[in-house]
Amino acid sequence: MAEAQLYAKVSNRQRDRSTSALLEPLLARGFPAHIAQKALVATGQKTIEDAVKWLHSHCNDPSLDDPIPQEYALYLCPTGRLHSRLQDFWKESKRQCGRNRAHEVFPHVTLCDFFPCEDQKVELLYDILKRVGDSFSQSFPPSISLTLHASPSYLGFFIDDSQANLLKEFAVAFSSEASALADCHVKYSLKQFHLTLAHRFYPHHQKTLEQLAKCINPGEPCQWVAALYSRDMRFVHYQRLRALFQYKPQNIDELMINAGDLIYVDPTQQSEVSEGWVIGTSHRTGCRGFLPENYTEKAHESDTWVKHREYVFDTSSRSFTKAEKEPSIKLNGEAHNLSMSRSVTNVLPLQKAARRRGVLVMRHGERVDQVFGKSWLQQCLTADGKYYRADLNFPSSLPRQKDSVKQFECDPPLSSCGIFQSRLIGEALLDQEVTISYVYSSPALRCVQTAQHVLQGLKLNQKVRIRVEPGLFEWTKWEASRAIPQFMTVAELVEASYDIDTSYRGIFPLSSLVPSESYEDYVSRSSAVIKQITMACPSKGRGVILIVGHGSSLAPLARALAGLPSRDRGDFAQVVRKIPSLGMCFCEEQKEENKWQMVNPPVKTLTHGANAAFNWRSTILED
Repeated sequence: MAEAQLYAKVSNRQRDRSTSALLEPLLARGFPAHIAQKALVATGQKTIEDAVKWLHSHCNDPSLDDPIPQEYALYLCPTGRLHSRLQDFWKESKRQCGRNRAHEVFPHVTLCDFFPCEDQKVELLYDILKRVGDSFSQSFPPSISLTLHASPSYLGFFIDDSQANLLKEFAVAFSSEASALADCHVKYSLKQFHLTLAHRFYPHHQKTLEQLAKCINPGEPCQWVAALYSRDMRFVHYQRLRALFQYKPQNIDELMINAGDLIYVDPTQQSEVSEGWVIGTSHRTGCRGFLPENYTEKAHESDTWVKHREYVFDTSSRSFTKAEKEPSIKLNGEAHNLSMSRSVTNVLPLQKAARRRGVLVMRHGERVDQVFGKSWLQQCLTADGKYYRADLNFPSSLPRQKDSVKQFECDPPLSSCGIFQSRLIGEALLDQEVTISYVYSSPALRCVQTAQHVLQGLKLNQKVRIRVEPGLFEWTKWEASRAIPQFMTVAELVEASYDIDTSYRGIFPLSSLVPSESYEDYVSRSSAVIKQITMACPSKGRGVILIVGHGSSLAPLARALAGLPSRDRGDFAQVVRKIPSLGMCFCEEQKEENKWQMVNPPVKTLTHGANAAFNWRSTILED
C-alpha cells in the first residue's frame, strides 16, 4: 500500500524532455534518459564521473526503473566558528548524555519542509534558489540573534522576531516560485524559526545539556547559507546503519557491503530474521539482502542525504559581530577568543564531575555451546565419560565438579575464543588505565570465567577478587531446562583456581531464583541488585565496578541505575539478540546530582567473523 502511494505521487503526464549539459554526455553513452536523470539527481548533479560511478554501482538495483522522485528540503545552515561550536556541542552532548533526536541531522534552521520534485525539474530549483537569494542578499541581516530556550524535551536557539520575519519572506518566495515553475507542492515552515540543539532526551539530562549549551556563544562569527538537500522518500522511516567492515556474501540472499557503506533497515521486517543478522538495502548499490549486524554501527539520518546547491549570504563587508571585536589571547602559542576561553572553562567542571565512580556492565565471552550447539558435551566425551578436546575451540579442560560432568550441559564454560576475548578486553582496559576496584559476577560458569580472564588481562588476578552474586543470573524464563542450573559452588571455584571472594554473601541467595520468573520480577530483581551493589561499594575515588552478566543483564541493570524506565517486554528479546559476546555499557556517577548516566564505554567491543570447521581430507584430498 505504501509503495502504491509513492507511485501515485508521480505524474503520468508528458514530461519536459529538455536536457542539461551533464545529461547529454550520459545519453551519448547509451544510458536511458530517465535512468541518467536519476543518477544525476542521486549525486547532486555535480559531475558526469559521479553519475557514471552511481550507475555502475546500481547496475543490479531492482528499483532502477522506478519513477519515484527524490524529496527536497531547504535549510538555513551556519558555517564558520559558530558551526564548529555547535559541532563541539553535538559531540560532547552525545558523549555525556547519549544520542537524542537532534543528532540525526546537522545544525540547521528549517525554511521549507521536504517536498517531492520530478528529476528533470530539479535544475529549476537551483535557478530559483539563486534568483531568490540574489533578491534578498542585500536585506539579509549581518548577524542573526539567537536566544536559548529549554524545556524538559527540547533545547535550542530561537531567532528573534524581526529577523525571523525576513527569513519567512525568503522561504515564502522560494516556495511560491518552486510551486509555480517546478510544479512542486512546496510548504514553507510554519513553526517559529529555530535551531535545535537537543530533542527527545531524558528529562534528567536537561541540566547537563543546558550547561553545555550555555558554553556556546551565539554571537560567534558566522556566515549563513541556504542549502538544498534531497533524500530517498522510500526510506524515510527506516533506520540507517554504517558498515564497519567488508562482508562478502556466503549465500545468494546475503548483501555485499564495503566498509563505510550505508544500509537502510526497516525495523518492522527484523522480527523473523535469524539472531545476529539484519535485512537491509544498500544505499550505494540499491541491492537488498541479509548482513551480519555486528559488522555495522548506527548512522545518522542525514548521512544518506545529498547536498545539491547552496546560496551563501555574504554579509562580511557590512558588519562585524561582537565576537570578532573581542580581543584574543594566546594559549600554548595559539590565538583564542576570550569568549570561547570562558566557554571552555565552563565545560571543564562538567567533564571532571563525570570522571567519578563508574559501573561497567558486560556480557560474558563466547560460550562453548554457542559454537558447537547444545549437544557440545557429547562431542567431547569418551565412551567411559572422560572429557577430551575434540576441537581447538573447546576448552583445554573442564573444572572439577563433585557431581557429574554432565552438569556443564546446563552451565557451559567459555570456548577457547571466549577466553581469548575476555583477556583481550582486560588488556584494552589496562591500556586505557581503567581502575577496576570491584568485580561482581553471575554464578554461571561462563560469567565467572569471563571475569577471571578480564582480571588477568588487567594484571589484577589475585589482587581483586570476584564476588559471585546469584541476583545477576539471567532471566530464568529463558533457561532451556526450565530449571535453575546447578552451578559450581564457591568452594569448587576456589579449588579450580578462580579468584573468588569467599567472604562475600550474596544480595540474593541462590535459593531465591525461581524457574520461569515473570519479566516484571526479573526487572525488579535487576534493579534491586544494581542499587545494592553500588551502595555496598565505597564512593571515594574514581574506581570502576565491573559486573559480568548475560545478554539480558545490560538493559535492566544499566537503565535501572540511570533512572530510565525498563524496556517493554515485547521488544526485550529483540534488544538482547543484538548484544554480542563481551558487549558492554558504562554508567558514570554524577556526584553533584547523586545520579548515574550512561556514557560511552572506556573501550571498544570486539568484532570478528565466523570460522567454520575444516576437513582437509574431504576438501583437499578427495575428488
